[in-house]
Amino acid sequence: MTAVNPYECDLDQNAANHVALTPLTYLERASAIWPNKTAIVHGTLRRTWAETAERCRRLGSGLSKMGFGKGATIAFLAANTPELYEAHFGVPLMGGVLNAINTRLDPEAVAFILDHAEANILFVDREFSKIAKGAIALLNRPITVVDIDDPQYEGGELIGSMTYEDVIAKGDADAPWTFPTDEWQAITLNYTSGTTGNPKGVVYHHRGAYLNAVSNALSWHLGEDTVYLWTLPMFHCNGWCFPWTMAVVAGTSVCLRAVRVDKIYEAIATEKVSHFCGAPIVLNMINNAPAALKEKVSHSVKAMVAGAAPPAAIIAGMERMGWDVTHVYGLTEVYGPTMLNVWKDEWKDLELDEKATIKSRQGVRGPMLEAVMVGDPTTLEPCPKNGRTMGEIFMRGNNVMKGYLKNPKATAEAFEGGWFHTGDLAVWHPDGYVEIKDRSKDIIISGGENISSIEVEDVLYKHPDVMEAAVVARPDEKWGETPCAFVMLKDGAEVSEADLVAFCRQHLAGFKIPKTFVFGALPKTSTGKIQKFMLRNQAKDI
Repeated sequence: MTAVNPYECDLDQNAANHVALTPLTYLERASAIWPNKTAIVHGTLRRTWAETAERCRRLGSGLSKMGFGKGATIAFLAANTPELYEAHFGVPLMGGVLNAINTRLDPEAVAFILDHAEANILFVDREFSKIAKGAIALLNRPITVVDIDDPQYEGGELIGSMTYEDVIAKGDADAPWTFPTDEWQAITLNYTSGTTGNPKGVVYHHRGAYLNAVSNALSWHLGEDTVYLWTLPMFHCNGWCFPWTMAVVAGTSVCLRAVRVDKIYEAIATEKVSHFCGAPIVLNMINNAPAALKEKVSHSVKAMVAGAAPPAAIIAGMERMGWDVTHVYGLTEVYGPTMLNVWKDEWKDLELDEKATIKSRQGVRGPMLEAVMVGDPTTLEPCPKNGRTMGEIFMRGNNVMKGYLKNPKATAEAFEGGWFHTGDLAVWHPDGYVEIKDRSKDIIISGGENISSIEVEDVLYKHPDVMEAAVVARPDEKWGETPCAFVMLKDGAEVSEADLVAFCRQHLAGFKIPKTFVFGALPKTSTGKIQKFMLRNQAKDI
């Protein structure tokens, strides 16, 4: 006789005990509980949570009245302004999928994205009208263009048939809160950088966005007194899900059009900013700012850094200023940060440089990620936790993408074996903390020895006159490959190749010392990542 499980009998899911997870409920809650609390700051503009929620409902309603429905791709080519923040709620409220496009892309790349995503409407900030016009000219179909006319920007031109405010005016202020019944429904579409071909469209679902937004709040201990500065582009992994996180905690978002060090310090000082996110290059910029700017800020500031492995020297510099740095790790495919360097009390008495070295590790899984493994890329067997054996980082959990849009082959490869394959090579320390050694494509193999470009860069960043550094492989007839260092010095510094070789010799094994040095500015993406593929191409011709 088959026993009946009493816990499965007459205890079914229903409307009272089971609701699809969606970050849209965070906005409804924030506006209901804190209607008069400031949600958005943009220059002299201030909007409360009640006003922001009304505009988001109007945006969704207005798009619906224009004929856009469930599954429609709504594209934005925009700066970090209130309009793009509102789109993170307004677009999914009408069932659409937000496609926030990288503003640094050329017209050809933007045209590819619009075509691949089947976007029939594009919201354009006037700063990017030239790029948009070039992209639209490459399309073989009509597309509705809506202008974002931000008064903080006076250049560019209006190229659309209407403005963002026209769409808001079309919508109903009391439009019903419409939440998805299926949490697996797509909420946003983000494209990878596409450095080795056309970019891939990464599809996020409501469930993952909901969970990663909460993960951010838990990881950083955020409360309703949070004042968050938008130094991180909202088009990058949807701002690491922080538009939704700020609604979770009903904090205040301070918008920033341009990531300039003077504007950053001015905003932090004026608005009493408590938190911001960014790539290591942003921290480096802040750390090397003139003393007059640094003197403007007297309160404690917390920074979350990711995007590339941050050199320990940069973290140490921020800590010397009294700013607290949290190192996180993630990719577009996992909603931004899903791992973080959880700080432990037993490290508090270490010397500052020792602390910085530990903080530069990628750490452990965040609260909402189910599992992380450093394993053999072929067998998927876990690597020993000895801090030496290198393997690939694998992830598994609810805050992993649905997959790549219209690319089943790439999706299958990314999820082979039931894990998401990151392509990042790392070691596992005995305490379970993960430390990235390189991207698989960035490892330098010289005379059969593996050289971590990150290790060499870490040493170069410790030199007092080095502002930025990147190390790539340069073809070599004898060794196969040798390290080639691209270095940008601080203003006024005079350092020779021989000086840097001598400095590296104090910290590195001989075979790891760069054989070639190139001085000058380094090419970067819009999110501050150094474009190593360009440097690799340059190194081939040296």
